[in-house]
Amino acid sequence: MRRMLTVAALVAFVSSSVAVAQTAARNDRLDLKTYLDLEGVEDPRLAPDGKAVVFGRRHIDKMNDRWESALWAVNPDGSRAHFLVKGSSARWSPDGTRIAYIADGEPRGAQIYVRYMDAEGSTTQVARLESSPSDIEWSPDGRQLAFRMNVTEKDDWRVEIPAAPKGAKWTEAPKVVSRLSYRRDRVGFTDGGFSQLFVVAADGGTPRQLTEGPYQQSGLSWTPDSRRIVFGSLRVPDAEYEWRESEIYAVEVATGAVAQLTSRKGPDGSAEVSPDGRMVAYTGMDWTDDTYRDSRLYLMNIDGSNPRMLTGDLDRSPIGMVWAADNSGIYFHYDDAGTRNLHFVSVKGVISPVTKGNHMLTVGSIDRMGMAVGIRTSATEPGDVVAFSVRKPELRPLTSVNADILEGRKLGDTEEIWYTSVDGLRVQGWLLKPPGFDPAKKYPLMLEIHGGPHAMYNPSFSYARQTHVAQDMLLLFTNPRGSTGYGSAFGNAIKNDYPGKDYDDLMAGVDLVIGKGIVDVNRMYVFGCSGGGVLTAWIVGHTDRFAAASANCPVINWLSFVGTTDGASWYNNFAKLPWEDPSEHLRRSPLMYVGNVSTPTMLMTGVNDLRTPIPETEQFYEALKLRKVPTAMIRFNDEWHGTSSKPSNFLRTQAYLQSWFGKWTKAKQAALVP
Repeated sequence: MRRMLTVAALVAFVSSSVAVAQTAARNDRLDLKTYLDLEGVEDPRLAPDGKAVVFGRRHIDKMNDRWESALWAVNPDGSRAHFLVKGSSARWSPDGTRIAYIADGEPRGAQIYVRYMDAEGSTTQVARLESSPSDIEWSPDGRQLAFRMNVTEKDDWRVEIPAAPKGAKWTEAPKVVSRLSYRRDRVGFTDGGFSQLFVVAADGGTPRQLTEGPYQQSGLSWTPDSRRIVFGSLRVPDAEYEWRESEIYAVEVATGAVAQLTSRKGPDGSAEVSPDGRMVAYTGMDWTDDTYRDSRLYLMNIDGSNPRMLTGDLDRSPIGMVWAADNSGIYFHYDDAGTRNLHFVSVKGVISPVTKGNHMLTVGSIDRMGMAVGIRTSATEPGDVVAFSVRKPELRPLTSVNADILEGRKLGDTEEIWYTSVDGLRVQGWLLKPPGFDPAKKYPLMLEIHGGPHAMYNPSFSYARQTHVAQDMLLLFTNPRGSTGYGSAFGNAIKNDYPGKDYDDLMAGVDLVIGKGIVDVNRMYVFGCSGGGVLTAWIVGHTDRFAAASANCPVINWLSFVGTTDGASWYNNFAKLPWEDPSEHLRRSPLMYVGNVSTPTMLMTGVNDLRTPIPETEQFYEALKLRKVPTAMIRFNDEWHGTSSKPSNFLRTQAYLQSWFGKWTKAKQAALVP
């Protein structure tokens, strides 16, 4: 009952906040209450015989404030969609009679299960694991399952202190930390162990550890004879001190003997063994200290000999590789100017497109006959499972999980824009307009900035954006320099200059939209999280053109950030270490420009954030308060990096943004800010 009251009270709060901020949402537009009925799909996998598709279907557990996953099956023509079992990450056995998947079990947490895909549908937990498994993959003979799991290494440092008196309640012993990389956002402390490879009998049994030592393992791909597993790692002394270094290895399943397959300086990984077992496809690049560099797709013999580049002329990063069944080449995706499509590269290095379209398409599997299944989303379509033949790529939807909540709803239209920024750089962006947009009217404008900073916005369906424009607002989102999807030079353009000219890119986009004559310049707002929070804080220190801002999960002081974030690699994003010369860290810190800020600026950060820890937010809040600039610090409970992983926190994020922006116009700002 308490949970029900909490959700009801939250929805009431959200509704009132939205009403204060903007015109109340109409019944034909998306609102925050409807978000609680939103569903999602993930990780579709085609049966070996092509007669069924298994996929994950996610929904919001309103009572426990979390997303839940279940496995569903559907025929390749979209018929007979039905529930299978609670869980995720399904993988078909080679003969198609079973699926392996991950679900909660004994003794606790995520465990590996196998379900028979016959009428009985019996399930078995195959092992009782102490840590959560990942990357489960069937051996080609169907007898074993390989997976990754963290193996804890106990601290061997012991100190002697007097014994506690009988019945005494002493403070818990301290945690001893001794590694360079000792914690990770959304995980917590990671210094207690390393990710290792295991195998377990598919019928159930005791897992057997294949790798060992102070090294992290990533990914895995079986050889077709089920004798070896190819994986990524860096198995050298003091591996955690190596930046942008990784290699590909193979481990003998019977003996645990490990052989190194690659040896060049630079990161190599994402290995996939060819169906005939003669070749390995992988991604990587030569080592560089550039801020960003697109990777390439490579091919080598199974023993590591004759490595060669297949995508040398493609200045985009290959992702999601799947071998053609006849060993003729590899299917893969890459992000390009706000889109993602499937491509094919032959073993001779000839690249050809498979799909085309202004969408984001991620293929999960391709069978022997060339049938593919994946997830597609576009500007007005949430993600759904699609199927198509790689020989005739006409995408047909297999699911429509949000048709019910979208029926009768009017969505905002998305306009693609290109404009010229400083240095003549061409920048892409999108302007999302409210339903019923009237070009004769002037609307408030929200500028949304992505994080990363190496990331790519795309115009795919966004519930958050649609609820913003449902309040009769314009929303602009762009890919300034530093973004991915436009080549290495574009991504690396912020090297030793972030924030910098990317600020100019954002302002040029705002100027373009203002030039259309549809913006109420008295009501312009800016917000973003992570890298978007950095740039928002930078913007208010360099211009007063916005009526209000929300710098979410930001970095405010690079000097304090590099030593407290969840990894030491950020030290490498500056020309010099801070104790050698702190000038660059200071020059690029929004804190150094707080004396210029007159824009009312809210801050929102998760209290558990390890990526941009909340002391960064606190520094900016205290500085703004000291200067009497209107501000508020919203500290999100049960959130790591970001503010929206919990459904209720997504609602709060939207509501606080709309309420904060609804408080401010340029005229009101001028009257209240000293």
